[in-house]
Amino acid sequence: MSEQAILAGGCFWCTEAVFKDVIGVSAVESGYIGGQTANPTYKEVCGGGTGHAEAIRVTYDPAEISYDDMLDIFFATHDPTQLNRQGNDVGTQYRSAIFPLDEGQEKAARCGIERAQADRAEPIVTTIEPLSQWYPAEDYHQDYWEGEGQRNPYCLAVIPPKIQKLRKSFQNRVKKAEA
Repeated sequence: MSEQAILAGGCFWCTEAVFKDVIGVSAVESGYIGGQTANPTYKEVCGGGTGHAEAIRVTYDPAEISYDDMLDIFFATHDPTQLNRQGNDVGTQYRSAIFPLDEGQEKAARCGIERAQADRAEPIVTTIEPLSQWYPAEDYHQDYWEGEGQRNPYCLAVIPPKIQKLRKSFQNRVKKAEA
């Protein structure tokens, strides 16, 4: 039986690309969560006025990968010490946040932050936010790296280093490249 995790770690194109490469992950959907505007558009979210974060909703098999492992990958493949930004992406829409689906995930998120903090001198600023309405991003944002992203200079600069970090630090959690 599959479970889901909702994570915000900056640009959803970048976090989606990482988690699509993880064993046990069956789907990754980019979307918006944590704001006050109903049915926000990408343009509205990018403007910073809706309160939403760009996030991903990951569907995974807990028999193949645990929520704790998902959190460890999340913390290793973005910078959880940057408040309301990831690199050149600045604003609350790019915040580092976890949206637990239940009390178990909330407890695990707190432990995940503690594990991540043990590896860093700078304070982790990742927030644990209450679950709110999930809005899938527009169709052209889904599977972005596999299509348009590989021609987008921003993605070409940001995504390959994240995937390299995933493959180096979590070798036993990465899907094998297709021949």
